[in-house]
Amino acid sequence: MKWKQLAVLASSAGLFFSCGGSAEKNAFTDLPLAYTVQLNETVLGIQSVADSLDVPWEICWGFDQRLWITEQGGTVSTIDPVNGIKKQLLQIPQVWRKRSTGLLGMALHPDMKSNPFVVLNYTMLKDSVPVSRLVRYEYRSDTLINEKILLEIPGNTGHNGSRVLIQNSGKIIWATGDIAKDENAQNLNSLNGKILRINPDGSIPADNPDPNSYVYAWGFRNIQGLALTDKDVLYAAEHGDATDDEVNLIQAARNYGWPLIPGTVNTSREDSISRKIAIEYPLKAWTPTIAPAGMVYYHGNISEWNHSLLLATLKAQSLHVLKLSDDGHQIISDSIYLGSVFGRFRAICASPNGDVYLSTSNRDWNPPKGFPVNGDDRILRIFTLTKEQIEENKSLIAQNALVSAEKLQHPGQLIYQQYCASCHKEDGSGVKGSFPALTGSPKVTGNASDLIRLVWNGSGREPQMPAFNFLTEDELAGVLSYIRTSWGNEAHDITAGAVRNAIKKK
Repeated sequence: MKWKQLAVLASSAGLFFSCGGSAEKNAFTDLPLAYTVQLNETVLGIQSVADSLDVPWEICWGFDQRLWITEQGGTVSTIDPVNGIKKQLLQIPQVWRKRSTGLLGMALHPDMKSNPFVVLNYTMLKDSVPVSRLVRYEYRSDTLINEKILLEIPGNTGHNGSRVLIQNSGKIIWATGDIAKDENAQNLNSLNGKILRINPDGSIPADNPDPNSYVYAWGFRNIQGLALTDKDVLYAAEHGDATDDEVNLIQAARNYGWPLIPGTVNTSREDSISRKIAIEYPLKAWTPTIAPAGMVYYHGNISEWNHSLLLATLKAQSLHVLKLSDDGHQIISDSIYLGSVFGRFRAICASPNGDVYLSTSNRDWNPPKGFPVNGDDRILRIFTLTKEQIEENKSLIAQNALVSAEKLQHPGQLIYQQYCASCHKEDGSGVKGSFPALTGSPKVTGNASDLIRLVWNGSGREPQMPAFNFLTEDELAGVLSYIRTSWGNEAHDITAGAVRNAIKKK
């Protein structure tokens, strides 16, 4: 298959990836190894345990030693990781799927034997209006029954969040998006752009920061990842706008800044805001953005990854291993694996024995270049190889598939790839119904001053475009010149002086 033949980009010293259609078998399953990863001491194997899935949005390790997954179209299933056998438990017919809506987050109660509850989040239309619904099911005899609606909040075609976790106490944590309305995140009367804390029956916990509110923390744009340690320490991964994707340590009754201060304080305006409002700043922020998705706290038999947050990414198409300080209050390193090998990663979980499971997201509404491929979407297992397995797979491990960076032909191309290509695509073709094509666009090839002001100020209309006023005049001139002269566009270049003059005009 094509995915087995893709090259691997490694960004950690001493790291090697190998690829090929090896017929070698490993002791855990009859599935062949697809790749191996050499860490400092540990050698990891990677294999596909399930394929041809409908955008698996969540993966949980079940009490029954099976993977539990949601698929965006509305199904909940289990997968036996040993043989890949899939069993459907539930189909939710009212799920509404458009862009990033559908059946999304899921959490299993930590004590399923005593409390056989599964919590799900999905979007649906109610009187033709999108809503995001949190529900609880009971698990009985390989099926989910007795749906109980816990909470409903406004939804949208994007920025719905939505991850779900259950604390050891049984309290439900629900991360919601701002539904593309910035003002929701700071409005404590809105449940969008928040982390909510909910009793299993849907009531408000008495020990919430405000006993009359579900709100546990606020100031979020679009949380796509949640991780909980065995001591109930909570972390969240969040999509920024054009800049500052974040990972945050979540504490009760704290404001995490969106849209007032993305990332940390970088401007005089943000400095002025920070003096008036208490803001919590991220443990780590990324610019250019990486589109963080599922996240899990890891403590298992991959010793190099112990006490880390494992973060799946969509735009960056990679697995980040974020090493935590001893107290968990800092991220002290960021190691990146599997860059652009399997495409977009959406969800991640870990089994009690330390195996890691990743799901791809190449059949969603915004696939990357070269995807989907035959077999997408799939679930991958990452596991420690035994000495015997290492010996059996020497030839596979010895291969070095590091690749060099793509040669850029235009000074504005790198900026375009970093900030624009995930929406408008590398060839400027856009995403039909979501992001306009740049090829042959009158807005691109027309009046230069209008284009400069549009990109500098952003657009609040659908589809929303962030403001790129963090770029220098030279950088903005470079990227705009690139899109005006690429893919058959034949407009003239834009100079830094033209940018300066355009943004001075009201």
